[in-house]
Amino acid sequence: MLTCRVYGSITHAWQRFLRGDVVIQKDLRVNERIRAREVRLIDENGAQVGVIGFREALAYARDRGLDLIEVAGNATPPVCRVMDYGKYRYEQGKRDRDSQKKQRMTEIKGIRMRPGTDEHDFMFKLRNAVRFLQAGHKVKVTVIFRSREFTHPEFARESLTRMGEIVKQEGAGTVERPPLMEGRTMTMILAPIVELPKAKE
Repeated sequence: MLTCRVYGSITHAWQRFLRGDVVIQKDLRVNERIRAREVRLIDENGAQVGVIGFREALAYARDRGLDLIEVAGNATPPVCRVMDYGKYRYEQGKRDRDSQKKQRMTEIKGIRMRPGTDEHDFMFKLRNAVRFLQAGHKVKVTVIFRSREFTHPEFARESLTRMGEIVKQEGAGTVERPPLMEGRTMTMILAPIVELPKAKE
């Protein structure tokens, strides 16, 4: 006969589990691997059965042809759920694969310039920067100085600042890091504009 003891007040960990704040760990203790003497049992429908002994909880799961899975091991007592472990692992793997497909891989694209880059080359490099930003990539723009060009960094700074302003005006990106001297190079990093989710009216 199944006996259970229900506490009058639900623990903080259990409240978090009900709200969905507790994420089920990937390396779960299942069936005989559970070490607790008592567990807070959740049935296959998500309803709380109560606090019962581990052996009784395991028998409860096996009577239904399912597994006993520890989903919140840090709770007191640990929270265990009755479910089909094989089916859970399959669905979890499918969700993980789907989330990986949806993730956009951000790369840092590089663009090189010279302090004396003419207008045609400047516009060509600007178009490339805009294209990279619109594809969701960051852009590192590097100006390389040679010999005496190093004595006049203001020309390079002017070109980089201009590029940053045009990118902003076109709504393609923003300046993440302003022009900065690094040895014989000056670099600027542009980042794509992240669209925030629109609030529901």
